[in-house]
Amino acid sequence: MRSSRTTPPDLGDACLPDSYVHELTAIASGHGITHTGVAPSSVMQRARDALLGRRQAGLHDGMSFTYKNPERSTDPDRAVAGARAVFVAARPYLLDQPPSDLPDGTPAPITGRVARYAWTDHYGPLRAGLQAVALRLRHDGWRAVAFADDNSMVDREVAYLAGLGWFGKNANLLLPGAGSYFVLGSVVTTAPLPVAAAPIDDGCGSCRRCLDGCPTGAIVQPGVVDAARCLAWLLQKPGIFDRRYRRALGDRMYGCDECQEVCPPTVRLGQRFQQPTTSGVEPWVDVIGLLASTDAQIIDRWGRWYISHRDPRWLRRNALIVLGNVAATGTAAAADHRVASTLARYLAHDDPMLRAHAVWAARSCGLDHLLPATDPHPDVVAELTAPL
Repeated sequence: MRSSRTTPPDLGDACLPDSYVHELTAIASGHGITHTGVAPSSVMQRARDALLGRRQAGLHDGMSFTYKNPERSTDPDRAVAGARAVFVAARPYLLDQPPSDLPDGTPAPITGRVARYAWTDHYGPLRAGLQAVALRLRHDGWRAVAFADDNSMVDREVAYLAGLGWFGKNANLLLPGAGSYFVLGSVVTTAPLPVAAAPIDDGCGSCRRCLDGCPTGAIVQPGVVDAARCLAWLLQKPGIFDRRYRRALGDRMYGCDECQEVCPPTVRLGQRFQQPTTSGVEPWVDVIGLLASTDAQIIDRWGRWYISHRDPRWLRRNALIVLGNVAATGTAAAADHRVASTLARYLAHDDPMLRAHAVWAARSCGLDHLLPATDPHPDVVAELTAPL
């Protein structure tokens, strides 16, 4: 039986009591959400100016997401007409890395690392908590819509305005006493919730470990990331992977945690919110196994990741670069017959983009005898003739 919707009280310019927000927070906490706050529903002008300016400067490198329509993603009223507040939530995603137990006699896989937020689906439980909060608000007569990992809302800015944390120099939101291993989401509502008094002061001080620790120097100034150098974006970006950053990619298959792993608050304090490891957690990918999988198998297993147009070829491309990097680091790995047979198969692939990356991987592994003398596609020819 559907519960009846009540008529919201006419509060005029007044706000609902803090106790009401505490009730919403209690609902959210049942879904593993540990931090909440309330942001105003006004236009996020600072974020809008930053998005427009960085897009004009080319720092977005073609990335869409909140860059696609800053006028929309920085205005809660565009998400929910008549919005008066934004309830913001953060859910921790720090997990212990599970042991990679292999049956006796099984060859150790050549593996690619996965960024922590993508080890398992952390957004599913976050969305469930946000939906539960939105359901309560709607039951009480208010309009409410949940958003998470959605280009309709600049998550970090609205979380900053809700008083959850400050912007670190790596552009991540850092929560006091907790760090940055959190996924963020919000509920935009017409309910007049009491908003945070003021954003939290900067807590980074003179520290610059994230700037110095970025493998590609992508953090060009505090809080500003050049997407064209950011490995996390390059792994999602379609097309030929920039040759300048393939070595720096190392064994990263999806995402990059480097600027968080060197961040003192995140490293020191994040453990306080560490969650137990559950089944289905994948901190690494068997690279050769992925390259041997069908398109359907790849989408079924890793389709929850952001893959441009849900096209498995981009994950195959990433895997070929990782294969070239990892197999090149050890004689045994490069001599592994699975490496040679995999590369031989991709050097003959119908897709010239994959052939091009297979050429780079084969050359990196010293398997030049597998290379064709030439190729009909210019991208492949460029890889055959470019200096390593």
